[in-house]
Amino acid sequence: MQHFPIFLAVAGRRIVLAGGGDAALAKLRLLLKTEARLTVVAPEAAPEIHDWAAEGRLTLTLRAFEPGDGMCASLVYAASEDPEEDARVRKLAQADGALVNIVDNLGDSQFITPAIVDRDPVTIAIGTEGAAPVLARSIKADLEAKLSPLLGILARVGKSFRPKAEALPMGRARRDFWRDYYFGAGPAAAEAEGPQGAKAALDRLLERHLNTEARAGSVALVGAGPGDPELLTLKARKALDEADVVIYDRLVTPEILELARREAVLVYAGKEGFGASTAQADINALIVTHAKAGAQVVRLKSGDPAVYGRLDEEIDALEAAQIPWRIVPGITTASAAAAGLGQSLTKRGRNSSLRFLTGHDTQGFADHDWRALAEPGQVAAIYMAKKAARFLQGRLLMHGAAPATPVTLIENVSRADQRIHATDLNALGEVAQRLSGPAILMYGLAPREARAALTDLKEFA
Repeated sequence: MQHFPIFLAVAGRRIVLAGGGDAALAKLRLLLKTEARLTVVAPEAAPEIHDWAAEGRLTLTLRAFEPGDGMCASLVYAASEDPEEDARVRKLAQADGALVNIVDNLGDSQFITPAIVDRDPVTIAIGTEGAAPVLARSIKADLEAKLSPLLGILARVGKSFRPKAEALPMGRARRDFWRDYYFGAGPAAAEAEGPQGAKAALDRLLERHLNTEARAGSVALVGAGPGDPELLTLKARKALDEADVVIYDRLVTPEILELARREAVLVYAGKEGFGASTAQADINALIVTHAKAGAQVVRLKSGDPAVYGRLDEEIDALEAAQIPWRIVPGITTASAAAAGLGQSLTKRGRNSSLRFLTGHDTQGFADHDWRALAEPGQVAAIYMAKKAARFLQGRLLMHGAAPATPVTLIENVSRADQRIHATDLNALGEVAQRLSGPAILMYGLAPREARAALTDLKEFA
């Protein structure tokens, strides 16, 4: 990110614009929506600028920009549409201590003006760092169509009511109050009765919240999917948006954690096979402690929480503490891995059953019905298989599996750095040694030929 977005306080402060033509007019139509003190400096100015000056909306100085014109200005726009003149203005304004934007010259500007959706006092700024202005305008148009004109009324009324809302305890109690207002009582009242109705709705809503017990803590056991944030369910997104505390696993990606509410407390509780891990008893205690304190807790697990996620142990701890809980399913890694291969997990004439196995458990490498799995046509999704690959290979070969049985290791499933390593059982141990990221083993499956042809051969071992 080359430009850090901020909202600059400009009410009562100077903004100077050098130029009087079309570029200046375009900027002024936006700047006139602010409460800044606007000054235009230009030898000549369009009729509209003269009219705005006559109305007292800006100060017009009919001459070229001079040293000192940028003094005490928070921002200066160079908009003469003459590169040499704009460069001169930039040099003088910077000497005066102002931040300078040269219209349509991203490289020499110290700040940029984003596309803006205005629902004063709600303002949405959209920037692409100059890379795709058309895209910014398209996003702006979409937001303009989706956001109600009532939004500004609700925000203004809500802003004036904030001192009264402080009668509610800080944290979730206030958030629940404002959520009920902005997404329920407020819009209905504003639509029916305008600003006065919206204000009256706030008084009624506050009275109700003051006489209602605070919402008790609860826990959502949420599946984060295999890694791609676009594979999150809508229920998972909503849970993250409401969470006070997010207790997350090692394989939950940073992109998914970014979707949590900014004020939420993020608590790492990772486990790694044959490596450093947070004890399950400690995780249970964390969940219970935060929920008992009244927090809305999300226990965020990679994939689906019901597949090798120790779900039952955490539910038992919650029920013992009489804490309400719910499960939000997620896409398990096996499903995303099969999609990456372009394959079905079951297929008529090949396999009518599918095994979900783990490469290791609490006792070490996990034992399974190897003889049944070694029969031709069997398909299994083997989780946590990377470090157990040689053990799995040996057990299967020992029980009669064909060395040429197709196996595929999918590393970093569904993520931007996903890698597909197609091989056979005979070479499985050697291939697994070269993997660095988390991987699932799809036993009995190879990438569909069309998918393999379209994939960089370097992805296959």
